[in-house]
Amino acid sequence: MAQATLAPEGVTQALSAEAVERISADEPTWLQERRRHAWSVYETTPMPTTKLEEWRYTDLKKKLDLAPLRLSEGTAAPDDPAQWPERLREAMDEDREASGHIVVIDGHVVHADISADLAKQGVVLGSLQDAVEQHAALVEEHLATEAVPAEEGKFAALNAALWTDGVLLYVPKGVQLEAPVRITRWLTESGAAYLSRVLIVAEQHSQVSYVDEVLSDDFESQTFTSTAVEVIAKDGAQVQYVAVQRLGKGAFYQSVQRTLAGRDATLDTLNVALGASVTRVDLNARLLGPGANSDMLGLYFGDGSQHFDFNTSQDHIKPNTASDLLYKGALDGSSRAVFRGIIRVYPGAQKTDAYQTNRNLLLSPHARADSLPNLEIEADDVKCSHGATVGELDSEAKFYLMSRGLNRTQAERLVVMGFLGEVLAKLPLGGVVEKVSRVIEQKLAQHEG
Repeated sequence: MAQATLAPEGVTQALSAEAVERISADEPTWLQERRRHAWSVYETTPMPTTKLEEWRYTDLKKKLDLAPLRLSEGTAAPDDPAQWPERLREAMDEDREASGHIVVIDGHVVHADISADLAKQGVVLGSLQDAVEQHAALVEEHLATEAVPAEEGKFAALNAALWTDGVLLYVPKGVQLEAPVRITRWLTESGAAYLSRVLIVAEQHSQVSYVDEVLSDDFESQTFTSTAVEVIAKDGAQVQYVAVQRLGKGAFYQSVQRTLAGRDATLDTLNVALGASVTRVDLNARLLGPGANSDMLGLYFGDGSQHFDFNTSQDHIKPNTASDLLYKGALDGSSRAVFRGIIRVYPGAQKTDAYQTNRNLLLSPHARADSLPNLEIEADDVKCSHGATVGELDSEAKFYLMSRGLNRTQAERLVVMGFLGEVLAKLPLGGVVEKVSRVIEQKLAQHEG
């Protein structure tokens, strides 16, 4: 597989213009120019501060220091499961049936497979670096153009300039994948910056589910992972995008996600955040054609001093579109969650049906949740609403369960699992529900201790 050009031995790959040139040395001219433009945008775009509404509760001066970070210096691991980390293999073993797999270790795609039948039908699943050569026209048309261009912000520009690998998933017109495509990422290098991209293009009336899991052990020093996700569902396509984040302490997880849904397309997302010291997700769903629909689900469980920040937007650009957002989280220890969401209804987007709900459950007196739902409506024939709650464990529900023979610990666990389980029940992909439930159970066990 093609890999980004590494720095010469002894040269630290700092986040710099020189790194851009090294990475792009063997790439086509259009991509070199796109990277240089992105770096220019990055350099001229100020780092977000708490003076900006979208960053008011996440102070990057305290949460992130990019200066000492370097691009991952590791070489590609072998395509041999016996030599992969044990926890990575365990995570894959917990998955169920799949249409194809991608394995990413320290930023390098080390394995890719797709069922022979789907490959014959034209489905493409593989390294984005390889796709630059093998599917040049497709990548040039969609990569960092309409969905997540460099102009989307400071981190989008940094990613567009310095991404080293990623995933391309292409589903031709009318092709339907019955089992999910599963991506598993493993990170090991403390103090490294991992920048990757995901490009999913689903042609008319196709169907696909994509599950992307990232995990690691704890890091000795801050480690930064940035992912730009571009999901394009053409007319009538049905796409599910799932991100499961299980990184260790010391990780700063940043993801910018844009979903574009055409006429009568269904494009659903689920973001699960369980790990990392800091999580920042920017998700924008754009409903570009009449009949487009998007369900946006989120689940998070924090303990210790974990910090979660979700910034979502639902853009209804054409009439007769629908979206429904539900983000729920439980917070223990001194963890904190921020949810900021906005429903935008553009002029002329009549018959819009849009909802937004954020609910938080505090398991500790030191935990905190801030919820900021908003509406911007420029049409007069719509159904839109939003709601947010922050509360403690339901004492009546606990009392009822304890009156039926459960002890206090068992009752609390059941209440929390029921509270969060509503999200998973709306997108019950095989393996994901069980895996997430197990991790939540482990966090609850620590709470009991």
